[in-house]
Amino acid sequence: MMGVGKSTIGRLLSKSLEKPFEDLDERVEMRESLKIYEIFDKKGEAYFRSIEESECLKIIKDNGKIIALGGGTFINNNLREQIKKTCFSIWLDLAPDKIFERIKKNKNRPLLKNTDSKKDVENIYLNRKKIYALADYKLDCNLKKIEDISSEIEKIYENI
Repeated sequence: MMGVGKSTIGRLLSKSLEKPFEDLDERVEMRESLKIYEIFDKKGEAYFRSIEESECLKIIKDNGKIIALGGGTFINNNLREQIKKTCFSIWLDLAPDKIFERIKKNKNRPLLKNTDSKKDVENIYLNRKKIYALADYKLDCNLKKIEDISSEIEKIYENI
């Protein structure tokens, strides 16, 4: 889900585990020379999702990386199956009201471009949580600091 800290936590893990880090959204932006919201505006969500799928499949072929997926990546059946075969996945679960507080001033979120509503964030969350629950692990991030979440993931990694 957007705004939960995937990229920040991924970078922390990359340093502590001494593994390369890939941010899928950043990779899509580099490929297209556009920000995500610009891709949505100029080429549409379907185009973005096709590029996202292509780039994600390339990233997961290289083993041993910490990967921050986009908020909607795991919704894609093909990507989810490939991720489950080749990686271990973690759902960073954060309450919709906390997500809204983190992202409300960021108008570069294409799915929330024309809203200031907690209800819209909640709807996206509710629509996605059954799919996110298919991840290998779920971490409740509501009362935790980024460093604590990163440490929990390190422990999971060390025990798989």
